[in-house]
Amino acid sequence: MTITLPEPTKAIPDRAIYERRESGVRSYARSMPRQFNRAEHVWLHDNQGGRYLDFLSGCSTLNYGHNHPILKQALLDYITSDGIAHGLDLHTDAKADFLETFEALILQPRGLDYRAMFTGPTGTNAVEAAIKLARKVTGREMVIAFTNGFHGMTLGALACTGNAAKRGGAGVPLSHVSHEPYDGYHGPGVDTAELLERRLSDPSSGLDAPAAILVETVQGEGGLNVASPEWLRRIAEIAKRHGALLIVDDIQAGCGRTGGFFSFEDMGFTPDIVTLAKSLSGMGLPFALTLFRPELDQWSPGEHNGTFRGNNHAFVTATAALRHFWSDGHFQEDVRRRGAMLERRLDAMAAEHGLSTRGRGMMRGIHVGSGEVAEAITRACFAQGLIIETSGAHDEIVKVLAPLVIDDAILSAGLDILEESLREALTVTYGVAAE
Repeated sequence: MTITLPEPTKAIPDRAIYERRESGVRSYARSMPRQFNRAEHVWLHDNQGGRYLDFLSGCSTLNYGHNHPILKQALLDYITSDGIAHGLDLHTDAKADFLETFEALILQPRGLDYRAMFTGPTGTNAVEAAIKLARKVTGREMVIAFTNGFHGMTLGALACTGNAAKRGGAGVPLSHVSHEPYDGYHGPGVDTAELLERRLSDPSSGLDAPAAILVETVQGEGGLNVASPEWLRRIAEIAKRHGALLIVDDIQAGCGRTGGFFSFEDMGFTPDIVTLAKSLSGMGLPFALTLFRPELDQWSPGEHNGTFRGNNHAFVTATAALRHFWSDGHFQEDVRRRGAMLERRLDAMAAEHGLSTRGRGMMRGIHVGSGEVAEAITRACFAQGLIIETSGAHDEIVKVLAPLVIDDAILSAGLDILEESLREALTVTYGVAAE
């Protein structure tokens, strides 16, 4: 089956209001100069009649696509019945439904026993709560994070983030974090878990005993670097041996993106704390969650809070998403099958040009050598109606984050555009397509 994407609009709307009033901190709008006004399934529409296939998915916030009809109807029904929208941390029907569904469909089948803490509405809030709790429980200050990690833009989470440009915006020292080498950072011949163990075991290494070790199983913004199950198990053992709590940041890699609901499933270890956000609401509504072992629930009432920790609209859509997609194994198996399809296509593209691929599941990309080449590829894709972005220390990874619900034929059509754009960009850059 061949899918032909419509020619995107060439018209550029009047952007004077954005230039006049919106902060220069905006970024995505610079590489996608359109004014979008409608979205459904895997498509974004602009106000000039253009349609775009979305391989960005709100940076993995829209794993179930745009405005999924079942989620949308659940929210409409709740709003029309005057359901509570904002409730701080009050008990509500929407919260109870979410907790009961999450317990029954996610925690219990996986043998997990976690308390759920509703933080502020974004992923960085969940990370802040996680590291704050780890410091409270252990009485220690140091957090170990990893090279190329990304954990958020508020000061505590930013201190754990590796990117120099993002860290530079803090305006104050970002301390009490040590960035240790991630799996494979020094190449395949160096066991970075052993390096960490050696540092922690040496009283003269200068590395203080940590409150927590914070890790992504797949580094979404850092370049789609993948930690092996063996390395992650070793890190979990090191954390336990040295009295630190293991925090897995599953904000981008979770909610099905890497195959299971959690990215660490079937790897032989259980984190002490897990952070979730992005696709947790299922519909792009702000919703973040910090999960931790019951014995770690040592908060005093109100010791950590937030005005928007009770987004009941997000509870409603999250519950609908869990019931529709996670009540059996069919969705998970479909995502894994589609992830294998994506892997085959990207590997073939990379092999044609002597490049390499990164990632796991439906969280994959191609290392194209430089940010300039990657930008040329994404620009060519956008001109053909495909929205796709980059990641990595130098933005050198072209990153595919297609909705998990995408049809095979449409996924293939989008990858055809990526393949053509890759050839075009390499030809322009090197004179001939890279071998």
